[in-house]
Amino acid sequence: MTDPNAIQPSALDQLPDRDPEETAEWQASLDAVAREAGPHRAAYLMRRTLERAEAGGVALPKLLETDYVNTIPTSAEPALPGDPEMEARITAWNRWNAAAMVTRGAKHGVGGHIATFASAAWLYETGFNHFFRGKEQDGSGDQLYIQGHASPGIYARAFLDGRLDEAHLDNFRQEAGGNGLPSYPHPRRLPWLWEFPTVSMGLGPLSAIYQARFNRYLTNRGVKDVSASHVWAFLGDGEMDEPESTAALALAAREELDNLTFVINCNLQRLDGPVRANFKIVQELEAQFRGAGWNVVKTLWGTAWDELFALDTTGALVRRLRQVPDAQVQTYQTRDAAYIRQDFFGADPALAEMAKLLRDDKILECFHLSRGGHEARKVYAAYKAAVEHKGAPTVILAQTVKGHTLGEGFASKNANHQMKKLSVDEFKAMRDLLDLPIKDSDFTDGVVPYGHPGADSPEVRYLQERRAALGGPAPARRVHPLAPLPAPADKAFAAFDKGSGSQNVATTMAFVRLVKDLVRDKETGKRWVPIVPDEARTFGMESLFPSLGIYSPKGQTYEPVDRDQLMYYKEAKNGQILNEGITEAGSMADFIAASTAYATHGEAMIPFYIFYSMFGWQRTADQMWQLGDQLGRGFLVGATAGRTTLTGEGLQHADGHSPVIAATNPAALSYDPAFAYEIAVIVREGLRRMYGEAKPGEDQNVFYYLTVYNEPLPQPAKPAAPGVDEGIVKGLYRFNTAETAGVTAPANAPRIQLLGSGTAIHWTLEAQKLLAEEWGVAADVWSATSWGELRRDALDADAALLRGEERVPYVRQALQGAEGPVLAVSDYMRQVPDQIAQWVEQDWSSLGADGFGLSDTREAARRHFGVDARSIVVAALAQLAKRGEVKATAVKEAREKYGL
Repeated sequence: MTDPNAIQPSALDQLPDRDPEETAEWQASLDAVAREAGPHRAAYLMRRTLERAEAGGVALPKLLETDYVNTIPTSAEPALPGDPEMEARITAWNRWNAAAMVTRGAKHGVGGHIATFASAAWLYETGFNHFFRGKEQDGSGDQLYIQGHASPGIYARAFLDGRLDEAHLDNFRQEAGGNGLPSYPHPRRLPWLWEFPTVSMGLGPLSAIYQARFNRYLTNRGVKDVSASHVWAFLGDGEMDEPESTAALALAAREELDNLTFVINCNLQRLDGPVRANFKIVQELEAQFRGAGWNVVKTLWGTAWDELFALDTTGALVRRLRQVPDAQVQTYQTRDAAYIRQDFFGADPALAEMAKLLRDDKILECFHLSRGGHEARKVYAAYKAAVEHKGAPTVILAQTVKGHTLGEGFASKNANHQMKKLSVDEFKAMRDLLDLPIKDSDFTDGVVPYGHPGADSPEVRYLQERRAALGGPAPARRVHPLAPLPAPADKAFAAFDKGSGSQNVATTMAFVRLVKDLVRDKETGKRWVPIVPDEARTFGMESLFPSLGIYSPKGQTYEPVDRDQLMYYKEAKNGQILNEGITEAGSMADFIAASTAYATHGEAMIPFYIFYSMFGWQRTADQMWQLGDQLGRGFLVGATAGRTTLTGEGLQHADGHSPVIAATNPAALSYDPAFAYEIAVIVREGLRRMYGEAKPGEDQNVFYYLTVYNEPLPQPAKPAAPGVDEGIVKGLYRFNTAETAGVTAPANAPRIQLLGSGTAIHWTLEAQKLLAEEWGVAADVWSATSWGELRRDALDADAALLRGEERVPYVRQALQGAEGPVLAVSDYMRQVPDQIAQWVEQDWSSLGADGFGLSDTREAARRHFGVDARSIVVAALAQLAKRGEVKATAVKEAREKYGL
């Protein structure tokens, strides 16, 4: 069978051979080495030759895989600084307390994970002692993305450091009382410790890449020099199966993000079993990262293996390590020396001879214990190589044993992710293994004690001295005392109050125009971060290209094809726009990094991310929960919004539900503005709330979601009635009455209240006219800018009533005294307006675009869904007929007249 990885003759034939005789000599030399010294030696020489060629600048494809050995040989490892014995004692205490915390919590049924930190303890401890910079030097420090399931170990270290006490540990996963520790890294739940939520699988690595990229953005734009910050992302090998985990590898390499290191804990296990049972996850990841352009450092074997590698004069050991699948490596972890001799060494005569030179305890030490990720010296060498490497990000593939030091019942067992506790006897065995001074009598009534050497012990003093030298505690989140950003000049917002006259303007265009004015503000303009996923021209943002520039760390190394045009495509090293290509996930990661810069770097940035509304909450809602957890601030803008407004695009582009999903996020303030002046009011309020002077008790850690439309229509002037701005912010105000609208209805005509949001208000206004002129019905029209905020206020009012406080929901206050029934209309499914129905005292009904979207004209789509003006008229007449205020026959007449 032809080797699919071999270079085929047809490919070589494309390259002219200028000296066939020389080529034949090289090939003959390779054949001779393979014949005399074996194929392993031939492969070794070829790899060394390719490495030499690469070092000399010869353009050759890179090797995607290397042997299953450490990248850094023992002879090249730097000396481990500090006091290794002291660090081992500190790590032992952390291992103990992490396991004790989860075991004690298991009595309450709250769960937890023990095995992950047990495998990764040295990966963290080495970083905390020698690499991770705190925030007390430059306010930024390093950014640490901690593997979620390892959180007990981080809490254990904070306990040793005095940042947590026993009461905290005893409230692990028990937060309702106010003194608990969240299960995983959740900044919203523990905002002084955690910076980045990571346990939603795949989002940690994606966010880490864009955080490193945003650090460069801040530096290159001159906002703040954060070039000393390094981003460390701790990941699991199983987690790398998530598509988001590897989605941005090429970006990190392309932009040479050498301020970024991935540390992948390759314990070869995921939640239910081996990550790659029949294959080798380390080799797969190495090829994937090398192919993307990353620097790869493998830290696989501990020092116990040095003797074995020294005996491997034929390459048989290295060859066998490459052959054995991961699930079999896991099996070796649990079997005796006789099994390993037979299955591993017995597979090759050269290895069988080698095994004769090895004692059983040596074999067990190598196969049961000695992994690169469990030795501080090996980890230190890898970390040092990572931070010193320039021109590319680094991934460290550190092999470990899941459940290491927890005993034979845990190590490498398929079920260990679900195992939540150790028995007292297992703890005592662990104590003896770790050589901890914990007495049998300390296990009172079978309860596992926490261990602490004392606040003034050598271990604690050493730990704190190391952290002081590195800039303070870590991980740590700090919200620097920032002065409120000055409000932009009123004229930027007031420009929309007068409307557009006879000019048709889509609300998308209105928003872009507003931002265009705001980024010119001398005080805050540079803090805006426009983010768009390769749709800037769709949203009319190309006018920002030449004035703001598109961020690129390379600047512009070419002459753009449209250079002679006014709105040419301009890239710049200090560019302000993040134009991300076709990646909503990457754009959201950008947004998260920018929206939390006020805490990460002490710099308030104002991101706005504009996207096809259908491809926001539907595709990246998990990241929006991450954004809320990370306490981000900024503006998400769902453009080309609505189910019937985006003509011709069809089902997968027709957004009928993003406000429903947005309403589920407690940190999201969701608005569906109808008019340009409403957008101006909402953005001005958002800037005040998130970046300006907060009101007493007001949470600044929110973000805004605005839906804007691509339907050009005349923009009316803001009504002069009092309370309009307040109504826009709170979610509802009366836009006009039948009388102020100038429509003619008989005296004492039946009346109805029409509530419309977003673009639907235009159909509502048309229905208002038809109802008056053709059916003698007076209709008042209300603009519902936020169904979600109306509901949130009403829920708060309900909760206040249960506390004995008198509060009337705003929606009930606004509609108090309004005559007739209420009919609500939106370009979304009926569930959107219906979320406030229970707090409306009047008779309620609604219209919406339920079901799948479809391709057609706007008019046909609206008729199909029954939300056009004539459908509104029929629904309004039906409401009034039910109340006996119009004849029942009017509904049938209207249906027939309008062809419904």
